[in-house]
Amino acid sequence: MAISITLIIIIFTCIVSITSFNRPDQIDKLSFWPYMINERKEWYRFITSGFVHSDYMHLGFNMLTLWFFGNAMEQYFQLFFGSKFFFVLLYVLGLILPDISSYFRQKDNISYRAIGASGAVSAVLFSIIIFDPWMMIQVFFIPLPAIVFGVLYLAYSWYMAKRGGDNIGHDVHFWGAVLGLVFPIVLKPELGLLFIDRLLSKF
Repeated sequence: MAISITLIIIIFTCIVSITSFNRPDQIDKLSFWPYMINERKEWYRFITSGFVHSDYMHLGFNMLTLWFFGNAMEQYFQLFFGSKFFFVLLYVLGLILPDISSYFRQKDNISYRAIGASGAVSAVLFSIIIFDPWMMIQVFFIPLPAIVFGVLYLAYSWYMAKRGGDNIGHDVHFWGAVLGLVFPIVLKPELGLLFIDRLLSKF
């Protein structure tokens, strides 16, 4: 039986997150804190922040989304690239790259901190659009094709990131989603043609 990398990530994330609930000191040590990264060169925070969450709802939403799409993406990476290593690489990059813009904007702001795996989960979710753009996704119990959901999600995240004010990292969601769309095509450019072919198959 093949090992589920997705399940390993979920179990580890749940353990770290749950043991950090109601422990501000632990969250402070692991959170994405641009000021501390800049002042003390604590670069590890780009990764560790993805393994802590604010509460069970935050944790559950991210981990359920990862569970629904992570295993499928593992299989796609195994099929098209011959290894699940690239799935792990995508997830790690999803923890790091979407936070870079926030780092440069907030590196002098001692009060700004962020936690959660939303960037990496968005990257995994959006990667599947490249392989199966017409896959049906349940969005609050409403079925939507993945490509339609993707367009709406990107537009919403971009708008809310510009608007701000709700304490949610919409910019991280946006750049994680972009990473997910770009990553498979960078690794294998012919996947871009496969995506277009599958996208147009409905017309």
